[in-house]
Amino acid sequence: MYQYTDFDHAFLATRNAQFRAQVARRLDGSLTEDEFKPLRLMNGVYLQLHAYMLRVAIPYGTLGSDQMRVLADLAERWDRGYGHFTTRQNIQYNWPRLVDIPDMLDRLSDVGLHAIQTSGNTIRNVTADHFAGAAADEIADPRPVAELLRQWSTDHPEFQFLPRKFKIAVTGSPNDRAVTRAHDIGLVMTERDGERGFEVIVGGGLGRTPMIGKTVREFLPQADLLPYCEAIVSVYNQLGRRDNKFKARLKITVHEHGIDEIRARIEERFAQVRPLFSGVDQALLSELEAAFAPPAFLDNTPAPILDPLLRSFVDTNVTAHRRDDHAIVTISLKAHGATPGDATADQMRLMADLAEAHAYGELRISHEQNVILPHVRREALPDLHAALRAAGLGTANIGLASDIIACPGMDYCALATARSIPVAQAIATRIDALKIEHEVGHLKIKISGCINACGHHHVGHIGILGLDRAGVENYQITLGGDHTQTAAIGERAGPGFAYDQVVPAIERLILAYLDLRHSPDETFIDTFRRLGPAPFKAALYEQEARDAA
Repeated sequence: MYQYTDFDHAFLATRNAQFRAQVARRLDGSLTEDEFKPLRLMNGVYLQLHAYMLRVAIPYGTLGSDQMRVLADLAERWDRGYGHFTTRQNIQYNWPRLVDIPDMLDRLSDVGLHAIQTSGNTIRNVTADHFAGAAADEIADPRPVAELLRQWSTDHPEFQFLPRKFKIAVTGSPNDRAVTRAHDIGLVMTERDGERGFEVIVGGGLGRTPMIGKTVREFLPQADLLPYCEAIVSVYNQLGRRDNKFKARLKITVHEHGIDEIRARIEERFAQVRPLFSGVDQALLSELEAAFAPPAFLDNTPAPILDPLLRSFVDTNVTAHRRDDHAIVTISLKAHGATPGDATADQMRLMADLAEAHAYGELRISHEQNVILPHVRREALPDLHAALRAAGLGTANIGLASDIIACPGMDYCALATARSIPVAQAIATRIDALKIEHEVGHLKIKISGCINACGHHHVGHIGILGLDRAGVENYQITLGGDHTQTAAIGERAGPGFAYDQVVPAIERLILAYLDLRHSPDETFIDTFRRLGPAPFKAALYEQEARDAA
């Protein structure tokens, strides 16, 4: 893992002291809320429905046990005892007092964490595959590249006031677990003739106008990555619209100008900036690769799994590691009926302790709002599972229907137009009551409480979008979305549903799938692609048809 240098610590100390003075001026009335807003957003502070919210960056989703414990301390000391992990691999605190936020930032800086650029029209937290450095299918660990991008983009003088927010994701695997095609820049590691490089994808994004990104370079040598990214953002900064915030994202710029013109402009700018880097970035990348060396793995001898509860957990929550005697364990923050992505301070401390005891002190946060122990000795799985179950963290549902992504919705967010959390809780509870979750198998349900799509509903196999219709919550359902290497935007099924109709509608969809699939091996998304939307729409609206008759 990357360890902060003296420069990093000094930089954070200066930034935090500056913000502490700005908070003091807001509190004594020297700054109005409008004047304070751009200053707080630069430091990850939002004003939500009920209170200020602090969004802390977890770069490329990687944490050490010491860092997780500090996140727990913040939740307990300055919030209400819990934090909310987000789809951008961040953590949000929903109830801090403004006067306490500078102290929270200082405590974060002690362990190399911050909230810089988790908001505003700038380059946001760089995300990565949550199995990075451990997955059996990856070409190489993408986190050194992600850290290089983080250092380059932090306080970049040219890119602090972009037309709109800008998001980058990187993966080292051909199996995309980082939603790269829904980002402004998506980087997929690849190899050509023994040389490592990236497929570069631009112009992806969800929100009001969802678009799948387009490939601007099939293969970019790794040595050219940083100047090429600089060229992309420079072109966007010049061309991106500032007259209409709903048309300001890079995806709209690509759509309006066309990928061929955008590619030509990027290549022209790339030729200009490439000589300016002079290999400095590659020297830094070499240092970063050393910092992300794998842990000193311990040989171990796993025992046969006889406990049926442990077997169920392993079948759903454990993924193949690059070493046969180790495993990647995903800890579900989606116990049936729980708030997706929430973890209490005690749970965070337990996960930190378990990482230290069984996983070399490393954790990851996924964009799916779960926590991963990337390097677990297989012989430790029984003890690990027992400890997780005792803390309410042993739910065996990763990738299943109750492993729902949900934004905070109208319970917290000032932008939301409908509730998300109660809908997710009700769906998960109903699925558990039906006892069909494992029979249904792999199914991605994603829920957003407004058009901004923080719950990634557009790329859910089943997507749910909450809207306000004349003061009444109404939920649109989309079908066939996909966030992987075969990315697709879901199709709107038809008219929306009232709040109390959503759970029965989702139940009808799931039961219809069980009737329609060829075999238990055919997943929901495969069945949808084979048959198209018609039979699913018929099941979805059958009750309305009966009522009309």
